[in-house]
Amino acid sequence: MTPADQSRIARDIAHLAPIIPVLVIEDASHARPLAEALVAGGLPALEVTLRTPAALDAIRAMADVPGGVVGAGTLLTPEDVRNAKAAGAKFGVSPGATDRLIEACIAEDLPLLPGAATASEVMALFERGYDMLKFFPAEAAGGAPALKSIGGPIPQVAFCPTGGVSIANAGDYLSLPNVLCAGGSWVAPKEAVAEGNWDLIKRLAHEAAALA
Repeated sequence: MTPADQSRIARDIAHLAPIIPVLVIEDASHARPLAEALVAGGLPALEVTLRTPAALDAIRAMADVPGGVVGAGTLLTPEDVRNAKAAGAKFGVSPGATDRLIEACIAEDLPLLPGAATASEVMALFERGYDMLKFFPAEAAGGAPALKSIGGPIPQVAFCPTGGVSIANAGDYLSLPNVLCAGGSWVAPKEAVAEGNWDLIKRLAHEAAALA
């Protein structure tokens, strides 16, 4: 799978909904009902970050949820890529990009949404064939104004901004012509997940889906 193929699939996923939930799952038993609530609320693309021991089991549990498309976030190494693909991830997301990570995704046929924060990083990835990127850390890197500025000279590249995106500022990003969707964690509050408050999460997902 070439970088261009990866970006084409990433764009298709980005068009599924305006928000991709960024999920840090501590207990794999919560994974399936969490995914079902988010999908029912209108957010089918799900990013499970590889930041907890439960992450890979959570991806396995979410992989066959009807209507859902589960991906693995925080990919840092080739081993992360292989483990994510084996667990059933349909796409990967990384905070940045390295040659080894890109090569692993190509080898494993795992569509990658690589991270970039500067014009030079965007140009380097575009040169390799990626035209769908993660803008991270979005707010710390200048927010919507910075992403708008990057879009001026590099309109060929589209983005999913992540990092500090909330219900309050998501609209600022989504209004930009070079933004297809945004990543956010507010749709799955830690307390609501721990309590199994799936109705609340479904309502938050519905609210986020309406941002389109």
